[in-house]
Amino acid sequence: MLVQKYLENSALRLPDKTALICGNNRLTYREINDSVNRLAAALVNMGIRNQDRIIVFMDNSPEAVISLFGILKAGAIFIILNPQMKAKKLNYILKDSGACCLLTHASKAQVIADAISGLEDLKHIIWVGTDHAISLLSPVPAVAYHSWDQALSDDSCPYIDSNPAGIDVDLATIIYTSGSTGYPKGVMSAHYNMVAAIESITQYLENVEEDIILNTLPLSFDYGLYQILMAFSVGATVVLEKSFGYPQTIIERLVQEKVTGFPIVPTIAAILLRMETWGRYDFSSLRYISSTGAAFPVPHIKRLRELFPHVKIYSMYGLTECKRVSYLPPDQIDTKPDSVGIPMANVEALVVNEEGQELGQGQIGELVVRGSNVMQGYWNDPSEISKTFRPGRYRGETLLYTGDLFRKDMDGYLYFVSRKDDLIKTRGERVSPAELENTLASMEGVAEVAVIGVPDDILGSALKAFVVTNDRDVTEQSVLRYCKENLEFLMVPKFVEFKDFLPKLDTGKIDKKRLVQ
Repeated sequence: MLVQKYLENSALRLPDKTALICGNNRLTYREINDSVNRLAAALVNMGIRNQDRIIVFMDNSPEAVISLFGILKAGAIFIILNPQMKAKKLNYILKDSGACCLLTHASKAQVIADAISGLEDLKHIIWVGTDHAISLLSPVPAVAYHSWDQALSDDSCPYIDSNPAGIDVDLATIIYTSGSTGYPKGVMSAHYNMVAAIESITQYLENVEEDIILNTLPLSFDYGLYQILMAFSVGATVVLEKSFGYPQTIIERLVQEKVTGFPIVPTIAAILLRMETWGRYDFSSLRYISSTGAAFPVPHIKRLRELFPHVKIYSMYGLTECKRVSYLPPDQIDTKPDSVGIPMANVEALVVNEEGQELGQGQIGELVVRGSNVMQGYWNDPSEISKTFRPGRYRGETLLYTGDLFRKDMDGYLYFVSRKDDLIKTRGERVSPAELENTLASMEGVAEVAVIGVPDDILGSALKAFVVTNDRDVTEQSVLRYCKENLEFLMVPKFVEFKDFLPKLDTGKIDKKRLVQ
């Protein structure tokens, strides 16, 4: 089974059903599939080959959805990036992935212009829109510019069916996520990994074609991406928003579109629960709310239960390296609200000690995952692969060592304890403090910097930067401005504190534990 088959099957079965609502756009399964076929044909005509890497650098939009399926249908691998990404990281990922093609909105022309220097593999850029900014860009040798509209309207392109050379062990996507070294690492997902995850998740969420799912999460975040894939697998409808920027608008959208499924992260829950307009609306269509990306605070759960007594609440746990591990059955949400539940179908989750031996009830150890959803490893990073993905007991089996500490209760329910590594969960996503530290260290006047996570009711954990400066002109405002210019929004610290010095260990490393005190 190939991932693009979900779209093809739904287009055959439900051609005239609305598949995607985005702004004023309402696209049927037939319309999306036709556009996907045309894009795939255009890519093949450009010379795209099986397993080439193609980057999608777009806001949440119909074009982003069409792109990911078109890339798959051409036999290539899609890489969806955060639309707020800055040029330096974009350049790194373009180099690291060896991407030969980039699909993007014209509004991102300047970021791309700053990012595409020194690239040997990039041959094509497909632009959506006719923004004047494109005409101001200097031509890049060996890179051809293409119009999205032209690519999708060229009748000379042959019809493309699913790539006959593609099989389910081929890579479908590479998802770049924060790494503990400060450089993003690409998680490689084969078609069968994604299909296994989709089938298991839609099973416990009880997704059906009558579902209408509201997605405010970026498609670069695997939680947001899978809302599209899961909905299309059952023939449901997705209401795709660019972001969660206007909470009141999201509430109104829930009602207007008669949404049945609402995936959130705890940060979204915290913002929504502070609003006082809930009583004005009819949420009778809403069937379930799901949450993952960080621990779901028990007070949030209790408040949601009060507001929506008829709605099933799913508290879940997962990570990009396997998509999803566990879910808390809704009938247990009141009795075990601090648990992330039981392994989903076709997954085994073990809590082990340093020697890899399974631990008993109440003992804390690292969570290890078995299943077809365990991804293939990290692109171009064998040292990280060997630490995280290890051989299992059986021929060809791979175990995922999550780096998260867990315990189990007497009923086998899982409870998150903490991270083993330095990564910080904020706004539902993992952030590398090393990446923020490296960026701030390059700021003129900054001598030393350390970043930690501090508890925050809205964000889960907020980023706090401790800065030692040798320049009196370096201020909190200038630090924040520098971060906003060089990092995605979710990586900008909420707090900046200046220090005369940073505490050190005997090894000379910064002692972050003393900074927390």
